[in-house]
Amino acid sequence: MTEELTVDEAFKRLLEGYMNSNHRKKADVIQKAYNFALHAHQDELRPSGEPYMAHPVAVATIVSQEMGLGSTSICSALLHDVLENTDYTVDDIENIFGKKIAQIVDGLTKIAGGIFGDKASEQAENFKKLLLTMSEDIRVILIKICDRLDNMRHLDKQQENKRYKIAGETLYIYAPLANRLGLNAIKGELEDLSFKYEHPEDYLAIEKKLAHTREQRETLFSDFTTPIREALDKMGVNYELKARVKSPYSIWNKMQKKHVSFDEIYDILAVRIVFNPQKEEEEVNECFNIYIALCKLYKSHPDRLRDWLSHPKANGYQALHVTLMSNMGQWIEVQIRSKKMDEIAEQGFAAHWKYKTGTDTEKVAEDELNGWLQTIKEILDDPQPDAMDFLDAIKLNLFASEIFVFTPKGDIITMPAGCTALDFAFQIHTFLGTHCIGAKVNHKLVPLSHVLKGGDQVEIITSNSQHVHHEWINFATTAKAKNKIQSLLRKRDRDDARHGEEMLSKWLEQKDLALTTSILDRLTEHRNAKSHNNLLLEIAHGELVLEDNLLDVILYGKDKKASDKAKKQGGWRRFIPFVKDKGRKAKEKALIIVGKDFDKSQTISINEDNINGYIFPECCRPIPGDGILAYVNKHNQIEIHQRSCSEAQRLQSSFGTNIMAAKWDITGHTTFMASIEMRGIDRKGMTKDVATVIYDTFDVNIKSLSINTEDGIFTCQTELLVTNNVVTEKIINQLSAINGMQSVHRY
Repeated sequence: MTEELTVDEAFKRLLEGYMNSNHRKKADVIQKAYNFALHAHQDELRPSGEPYMAHPVAVATIVSQEMGLGSTSICSALLHDVLENTDYTVDDIENIFGKKIAQIVDGLTKIAGGIFGDKASEQAENFKKLLLTMSEDIRVILIKICDRLDNMRHLDKQQENKRYKIAGETLYIYAPLANRLGLNAIKGELEDLSFKYEHPEDYLAIEKKLAHTREQRETLFSDFTTPIREALDKMGVNYELKARVKSPYSIWNKMQKKHVSFDEIYDILAVRIVFNPQKEEEEVNECFNIYIALCKLYKSHPDRLRDWLSHPKANGYQALHVTLMSNMGQWIEVQIRSKKMDEIAEQGFAAHWKYKTGTDTEKVAEDELNGWLQTIKEILDDPQPDAMDFLDAIKLNLFASEIFVFTPKGDIITMPAGCTALDFAFQIHTFLGTHCIGAKVNHKLVPLSHVLKGGDQVEIITSNSQHVHHEWINFATTAKAKNKIQSLLRKRDRDDARHGEEMLSKWLEQKDLALTTSILDRLTEHRNAKSHNNLLLEIAHGELVLEDNLLDVILYGKDKKASDKAKKQGGWRRFIPFVKDKGRKAKEKALIIVGKDFDKSQTISINEDNINGYIFPECCRPIPGDGILAYVNKHNQIEIHQRSCSEAQRLQSSFGTNIMAAKWDITGHTTFMASIEMRGIDRKGMTKDVATVIYDTFDVNIKSLSINTEDGIFTCQTELLVTNNVVTEKIINQLSAINGMQSVHRY
């Protein structure tokens, strides 16, 4: 909505839109839900100062108009915050609106404690409850995505640290979830909004470049599509041609992954052909007929044909993608799909399949979604998952790209990209996975750790004498395989731990000692074991030999070899900045410890006086000028991460309440480690040219340098001591200008 509307006006628009839809007209119950929620939220305000009820109405509008759901979902959206923000209960909702709406609203309500334990991530708790309820009714997660979209549209009203929390969580969980459910339009908006608030400078820079190149794209689109229009008109196709411009987030993401500039992104423009088939049952054939006509006009790229018609994606997406060479010498992707395919691609089949009578295609979509929900149940079956491990499992199993793998009989099995032969074995049957010893992929013998590719035909080789091994967990990737392996290993470990306890008890009896908790504690600390159970397993497996030299440890707690330094730093490898101080390194100061009264809404300012009080993890090595945020870890110490760091995104999605805003206040006396990787054509003098840029041009110290040449390719990794990222970018630009250099980037 472009103009400001009162809550009543916004609701009237919502109701009008619903009455013009194809749903059964149940305006009375929607009006009833609005009146109830309006009364419940009558004294509440949003951070912007507007009435709180504006939010439920906005969410319900997205549910109705952008996702196409019906009265039950609209009512649930209007009521979704009543349980959390007011004194009303689930029973109250059920008595007034029925069991189904009460169930959905309850699933949308945030919870505290229980599933992971007291010290676990509240965000992971809430997300797990969403998934639990989602397995009963998919509308729970659909409405939650709409709720998140409205919150993202108003994120500028939140404090900076909350913006990072919400944006990071959105990019890590909700945007991939929207994509997995086929909500392409919403997915794109969530990604762009997250990008806008996490990296505002980069977002504005890409927006300006897109605006600057708009006229050039329009000319390219017109010239490229003119022959296509003539061909389609001649064929009598009822069609619409659309220009699809890559989103700012997609462009930035590709720039980061490929280490290229905006000008080197060649697929910013794509063309979409959306047609009305003459006969619905012939829509797939018409897609291929259009494809044949296009290939007569332009040369196609042989490796870039994507057939999502014969094998739709698990989110219901169907289309034919072909990449063609334009007359201007530029590759352009063309997406061919029917109007129905286009609607499913933008709104998602999940919004339609379960609540309407459907065609065979919708039945296939239903089967795909039910399989996806089954994967969720398998992940939730793990009795006590760690919060971060839980979210990682969700990311790995639900949001990964998909590949199609064939059984020896030719049946198609959909698997996540990156899966192994072991995952495939457990996907077929638990017995097959438990007893597998190897696999044949395309008739060639491979180990169980072999990563499968799309189109592989896989045969699993088994032996009745084979059993699950601990190392299997290292290359199992799917939730089903991991859970089965862990379950079997836990049972075996329980038996082994009992055996280890018996061994220790008998040995102690020989020394006239009794097994006590104190003895277990001392031995556990001595071995740096995670728990008593792990210690007993070491004894059972022969890793800890019960000898007399352990008696001092048992009696006096001596001979502790655990690294106290590693414990103090929470397991992180710290990068300590180098401070120029009359040629000497400054002494390391004590880390800052966050107390109970510490205000996490404040912005941390990093300067020379306090810089050694923070932890700079090795995962991203931020330097002045990088966009950063702070995270209060489990030891109440403060870590500084780049906002683009993948680890920071995981922390934002799980422990967002511990995220703080941070900024640099460095005058230039402190030097930081910048890691740069170079790749180019090897030639005589290449190393000299690199050294000249670093030493002579910028007078920068090299901390380390690694050079390798193979088959005419020069690669170099170096660590430089720099003051900020402006200097680093200048060095990168100068190195890029060296003759034969192909790519230079930070890593």
